[in-house]
Amino acid sequence: MIIEKISLGNFTVHGLRDGFFHLDGGAMFGVVPRVMWQKLMPPDEQNRIKLGLNSLLVETPEKLILIETGVGTNLKKEYYDFYSIERKPGLTGAIQNLGYKPEDIDIVINTHLHFDHCGGNTVRKTKEVEEIVPTYTNAEYIIQQGEWDAAVNPTPRDKASYLKQNFMPLQKAGNVRLVIGNTQVAEGVEVVMAEGHTLHHQCVKITSGGKTIFFMGDMVPTSSHIGLPYIMSYDLYPIKTLENKQKFYELAFEGDWIIAFNHDPDHYFGKIGKVNNKYVFQALS
Repeated sequence: MIIEKISLGNFTVHGLRDGFFHLDGGAMFGVVPRVMWQKLMPPDEQNRIKLGLNSLLVETPEKLILIETGVGTNLKKEYYDFYSIERKPGLTGAIQNLGYKPEDIDIVINTHLHFDHCGGNTVRKTKEVEEIVPTYTNAEYIIQQGEWDAAVNPTPRDKASYLKQNFMPLQKAGNVRLVIGNTQVAEGVEVVMAEGHTLHHQCVKITSGGKTIFFMGDMVPTSSHIGLPYIMSYDLYPIKTLENKQKFYELAFEGDWIIAFNHDPDHYFGKIGKVNNKYVFQALS
């Protein structure tokens, strides 16, 4: 049974989903041969694997915090077709199912600004008005300064992943808070640098009552990527990804942290274990 909610001290953390999408399995597993990764995530006839568009909603006594916003509703039709995106009910629908409205969100955290992580940041103002505005109108959006700069002026390799409609309207509306490095954004919630996928990729550490949940972002997108060599071809700095995986795995193992996955289609949460001195995924029961 998929675990969708965890009590963490006096916090409640919900696993939510904007939907699913499909990416090339070879690209998702980098140098790992298909004969190995297909046992973990069987591909379709186009060599694609199904991935989740996962988010966390963190309820603290003072704040309502959303981590990641999925692909949202602003993509061109060819994106939805190319990636076979499925969105029912979508992230805002999932939030509303918990009894909240988009305007109730106080803080939004983006690990980075690729379209599948921040596409739901913004929305068309109305069906009749094409102006794009923040989805979470009262929220402060937490983004690394370096990631913002890379998204605003992308390289040719990055350009297709950074869609300015997902973040520039936030600046116009005054909803952006750019941070540099590890930063506490609310009591018990900290963004933590984990370079590799991009140069300024950040994870999120949530701590309450002596317990910790660590949201991995694209450093470790699914439970099938726990193995140290299992690094995406999309990562700009794979050696940094490797170094950070080793660093945070040991912290998670020693601290008995719960880890959270950005793209796992079956698990929002899990733990890091060790078998024969190798790191392994442990499902929560």
